[in-house]
Amino acid sequence: MDITQFRSNPKTAYLAAEHDRLSAELVRVDELAERDPSIRELALEERVSLVKQQEELTTQMEAILAPHAGAEGEAVAVVMEFRAGAGGDEAALFATDLARMYMRYAEGKGWQVKVLTDGLATLEIKGRGAYERLRYETGVHRVQRIPITEKTGRVHTSTASVAILPIREHSTFVLDPSDLKIEFSRSGGAGGQNVNKVETAVRLVHIPTGIDVRCQSERSQKTNRDKAMAILSAKLESYEEEKAAKEHAAVRKNQIGTGDRSEKIRTYNFTQDRVTDHRIKESWHNIEVIMEGGLDAMLDTVSERAKEAEGS
Repeated sequence: MDITQFRSNPKTAYLAAEHDRLSAELVRVDELAERDPSIRELALEERVSLVKQQEELTTQMEAILAPHAGAEGEAVAVVMEFRAGAGGDEAALFATDLARMYMRYAEGKGWQVKVLTDGLATLEIKGRGAYERLRYETGVHRVQRIPITEKTGRVHTSTASVAILPIREHSTFVLDPSDLKIEFSRSGGAGGQNVNKVETAVRLVHIPTGIDVRCQSERSQKTNRDKAMAILSAKLESYEEEKAAKEHAAVRKNQIGTGDRSEKIRTYNFTQDRVTDHRIKESWHNIEVIMEGGLDAMLDTVSERAKEAEGS
């Protein structure tokens, strides 16, 4: 089967590479069976297994590239993760400010917002069009302002990273249960007696990558586990797509929102009352309104430029 289209697409390149590896294994198995008739039966069994694995990979790649797969409408929710970067306490404060900014924006749209972990580190947003509006916000956000604790009036520069993860009913990433480590604990913070006295919080660790997810928003351990599994699948899907995209850097030059969390995308300059998106070299003023959730003008422009880049 010709899988050229899957090799050249960043979304399926890592699966195509595994398909090619299995093809090489098939050649090796056939050669062994031909040289040594005594292992022909074992070789045949292994061949059947390898072919089945290839068929599963092909089905998975076809699903990823199908017209309906990965479309914004297929996302049933969006998970946003916020992490402090350079800048110490000010960076942590900025990460919280960003989370509140997006919460206010989502609430203004009538979307459902839920905090999944302690603080505002991870949010779940449910609502029609949420992923379509927020999908290009992944990356490093930088702030330039005078911290409240700064006595000399000096402007500090800090950063925080934002990750956008679409949660779909059917993830394109297949999790192997043997690759998972599962931990249960009591949830912290407010939430009623059940939350604090029963081990309902769930932490999943994907052993091969070290990627972990914690969920404590629900009262049921099973519900938290199911939600954590969905988020982990989305993280691993994003991880593989980002890794493949970096290997095809030439394809990414004119794209916006490729999922690279290390890319600096925006600066919030409070002293100059300006927010600048570095990908499209556009700026907006009235930063206080923006931080209160007034994001429509900015998100409209970013989305329009992204579609133009994708169509070029």
